[in-house]
Amino acid sequence: MANGFGQGYFGMQVNSATERRILFSVWSPYSTDNPSQIPAEDRITLNRKGANTTTGEFGGEGSGGQSYLKFNWTAATTYKFLLKGEPDNNGSTDFTAWFNDPSTNTWILIASWKRPKTNTYLTGFHSFLENFNADNGFLGRSAEYSNQWVRTSAGTWLKVVESTFTVDATYSNNQRIDAIGGITGNSFFLKNGGFFNTVVNPGTKFTQAGTGTAPSINLTTLP
Repeated sequence: MANGFGQGYFGMQVNSATERRILFSVWSPYSTDNPSQIPAEDRITLNRKGANTTTGEFGGEGSGGQSYLKFNWTAATTYKFLLKGEPDNNGSTDFTAWFNDPSTNTWILIASWKRPKTNTYLTGFHSFLENFNADNGFLGRSAEYSNQWVRTSAGTWLKVVESTFTVDATYSNNQRIDAIGGITGNSFFLKNGGFFNTVVNPGTKFTQAGTGTAPSINLTTLP
């Protein structure tokens, strides 16, 4: 995932040998793995979506609203993600995600979701690299995260210059520890799977140079 945040995640996914998706999900504030158990007042509701976006619910790892665009992204290609979180002043927060199609350099709306009982801008920034098919553990995978910026509510762009390498229970339980993170060139990176011996201790921090060019995006013309 490219843009993880305190209430959800946004990025890309391999769904089959032929299908790829751009995925954007927001958790309900109600704790359950079964979306049918979420009370009406705690449900994630859809504000709007892109023309080709599929929307629905998800469960099994918490529950909430799910949206995705089928998009045949390719490895070794750089893609851009844009995420906004803004309180609506009525006790909820709107989370909106856009994806940039590099073939046309246009921003595509994935979806905008309203999360009730929430009053916050974006928090808890993170990215992660997941293998959710255990049969593919022999395959190595890696991702690079570069040119990451945060825009404050006052309109100032701040470059992300520090990251901390963290792991999940699979690693902590010593089931698989072929997972590392770090810096390569001007990017943070994550790598896992495929069986290798390099070790990066969980909790290790990495720092990049704070220079760079802030994004030039006309936010008022986004779909």
